[in-house]
Amino acid sequence: MDSGQEKIPGLMEAAAALLPHVNAQKADFTPPAITNLLWVMAKLANSGQELTPELKEVVSALLRHVNAQEAHLKPQEITNLLWAMAKLVDNGQELTAGLKEAVAVLLPHVNVQKDQFVPQAIANLLWAMAKLVDNGHEQTPEFNEAVAALLTCVIVQKANFKPQEIANLLWAMAKLVDNGQEQTPELKEAVVALLPLVNAQKDQFIAQGIANLLWATAKLGELVELNVATSAFESLVYRIRKNLQFSQEEISMSLWGVMVCCARLALDSNANKNNVLEKHMDDLLTRLENTSPDNEEDQSIMIMAASWLGRACPVVRHYQKAISKTQADFRYQLQSCIPSLRIEEEKSLNSLPPVDLLLPDHNMVIEVQGPSHYVGGDFKTRKGSTLLKIALLQKSGFEVIEIPVNMLWNQDLMKPYIDQIKTRIGIPPQELGSVSFNRGWADAAYVTGEEHLEETNPAKKKKRRRKRTASNRLPPIMTQVSS
Repeated sequence: MDSGQEKIPGLMEAAAALLPHVNAQKADFTPPAITNLLWVMAKLANSGQELTPELKEVVSALLRHVNAQEAHLKPQEITNLLWAMAKLVDNGQELTAGLKEAVAVLLPHVNVQKDQFVPQAIANLLWAMAKLVDNGHEQTPEFNEAVAALLTCVIVQKANFKPQEIANLLWAMAKLVDNGQEQTPELKEAVVALLPLVNAQKDQFIAQGIANLLWATAKLGELVELNVATSAFESLVYRIRKNLQFSQEEISMSLWGVMVCCARLALDSNANKNNVLEKHMDDLLTRLENTSPDNEEDQSIMIMAASWLGRACPVVRHYQKAISKTQADFRYQLQSCIPSLRIEEEKSLNSLPPVDLLLPDHNMVIEVQGPSHYVGGDFKTRKGSTLLKIALLQKSGFEVIEIPVNMLWNQDLMKPYIDQIKTRIGIPPQELGSVSFNRGWADAAYVTGEEHLEETNPAKKKKRRRKRTASNRLPPIMTQVSS
């Protein structure tokens, strides 16, 4: 089964029959036996074995023994245990208190034994950490320390990773970033260390690896230098037509990745535009349409690609509208300053995801960008999804003004944006004094900012709150004008 062969008749029944014996003899199992049993259960779950109450009971019992035997676990066993727990969770196992405790027990050992992990173990461990977080595990300080230790291992052992390990590592780093991982020097260095290997080993990646690499490089957005990202994409996209069998998910991931790369090139006035990438986008869109996807994520990707290419799209999406308090307050302040200004909220343009604020008389879009739009929530390094939305709007003829939400926490920070909007629509900003703000904005600013942090990144509700710091230097106002 681990090699992809068909299920052996009666295998699942035989496994189920053994579970009571495992539970009865759990106290006699050694650390390697505990590790192997949990690994096998994870493999069975991944192959379609139902997570029955009996199986969950055995998993729970074995996890308690992980805690009791932690001092005797070797690096390979630590790797296999964390991989097995992540795989079980990814297949429906609840994040129980026992499972969380077992993860917490193992994390310090990752840090202590980091120099003993082989390249495959490093890749499997980072994959497991990313899967756990993606399924709701909290990024505790101990968790982040283990991630940092593994990233250091990636940097040290960069020359020893095989193609699948490179793909899994970059996927894991992108997934961690997508779930709020802070942008650290180790993270950036690890990404920079791995991406040149993509070009060197381009002929050895299988379809899943290509899709994961395209998706991950795109997801990391501006954390990856544009020339490095473009080089990686150019190394991979030609393989898409080399008779490789891509699943629907792999086609969708590849299409999204190629779109983000095209978006980044379009947003950079100094970049050489790459028509080859758009040809691959067109081919991937056709292939995705032929699979007739019925899930909303794939349909959204089809709509965006069709919009980019100027093609008709066979699907229509109905988007949920969500107006944050910060967005609503900014609209109120803008309307108060310019009473005659027509403003629409959460408007879907050309079937694309809704924009925050639309000034229809001026073909202008205002996007209030929360921390989830930036790598590590740094309000500087934009993610791939953010760049794609901006480029799509620009390509549709709209001017886009981006306002980081931390620039709306008080009126002094907000004023340059109000003045810029006035200038853009042909109203001279006030020469003296300041913009008039209503509803006690200055008093409520910090509460509003924190509420928006939580509204735009639900994971932050469970995690520590980011400290707010005031800066005297205004960051550049992000403006994109259609060409």
